[in-house]
Amino acid sequence: MAANQNNITLLAKRVRNDPDDTFSKFALALELLKADSVEKARMLFEAILKQDPEYLGVYYHLGKLYESQGKHEKALELFENGIELAEEKNELRTKSELREAIQQLRLTIDDEYDA
Repeated sequence: MAANQNNITLLAKRVRNDPDDTFSKFALALELLKADSVEKARMLFEAILKQDPEYLGVYYHLGKLYESQGKHEKALELFENGIELAEEKNELRTKSELREAIQQLRLTIDDEYDA
């Protein structure tokens, strides 16, 4: 746990020193998720999406965060937008991961609907 807090402190300092450092913001958001600071992570992911919509990794992670919060429509929209961007960038692995995320989410939605 101490290592995680050290990572958070280091990355937060980097972001304060360079607010345009998308990579450090993304890494910080992931560390915050590990520390169960979900709302802080969400705010960072959303800031990345607004600041740098070409940052492909944010689509999957923010979508999964939305999914975990029951915001299924927002998650689906994000995954679909990520697929479009992955196609433009010819990032086949990311495109495949986002498609898988959509399939899993649709199964979840179907299960909730059937319950």
